[in-house]
Amino acid sequence: MTTPGGPTVRRILVGAQLRRLRESKNLTREAAGYRIRASESKISRLELGRVGFKDRDIADLLEYYGVEDEAQREALVALAREANAPGWWHSYDDVLPNWFETFVGLEEAASLIRSYEIQLLPGLLQTEAYARAVVSAGAPTAAVAEVERRVNFRVKRQGILRRDDPPHFWAVIDEATLHRPIGGAKVMREQIEHLLDLMTLPNVTLQVMPFRFGGHVGEAGAFTILRFPEPELPDTVYVEHLTSAHYLDKPDHVERYAQTMERLTVDSQPPDMTRRTLQKILAQA
Repeated sequence: MTTPGGPTVRRILVGAQLRRLRESKNLTREAAGYRIRASESKISRLELGRVGFKDRDIADLLEYYGVEDEAQREALVALAREANAPGWWHSYDDVLPNWFETFVGLEEAASLIRSYEIQLLPGLLQTEAYARAVVSAGAPTAAVAEVERRVNFRVKRQGILRRDDPPHFWAVIDEATLHRPIGGAKVMREQIEHLLDLMTLPNVTLQVMPFRFGGHVGEAGAFTILRFPEPELPDTVYVEHLTSAHYLDKPDHVERYAQTMERLTVDSQPPDMTRRTLQKILAQA
């Protein structure tokens, strides 16, 4: 058994394996929960990779599921222990909601990230000054220290785009994001220059959905689709709300979002035209 990605992905892999083992024995979540002195909902959270694992729970479940191969048992227990290790982002849990920490773990492990945004530029593409203006506007009562922590976290996230094995980041942004004066004219000029710089990276693709196109398939709102190098992990759609987020991995849901994203990439300006649009906005700034 491989040990890929970060702790979030490892938890999902362990949970998926536990679910397959349980289902192969035709056992219910309720029965599995009773075996480890827990509830059915805890088994559900374990199988979805939403919580950490205890060695005793893993050992008891493997015994209950009839896994006798010692090498298989040891591999799964070892992977579960690795899954319990905190990621770098956990040091920011004082300013991050739990539901977003899950996204960062998935983002770190993804090989392809496709994002559609209609109000603000994607966090991975924001300059420090732009991010500070966004955070300050979104949390007007936050202390300066908290704002700076959030900005620092966002900038640190962006390191994945320039690491040795970066994911391919493909973003479609509504033209409105380029004209909304976040932080003022100077901040926006620097932000446009930053986008042009990022577009020189081979793993970054940026397209603009122009105003003149009118109505389009993406009017339901922003979303992100993550794909992973591990074949065991399904594509996951992330849809954020004000106080929570949805993680969708059912094939029919993912397929609907994937079709929407593909249509957006066809209808939006191609990267070379997007580059000219950015240069024109910069010249007029």
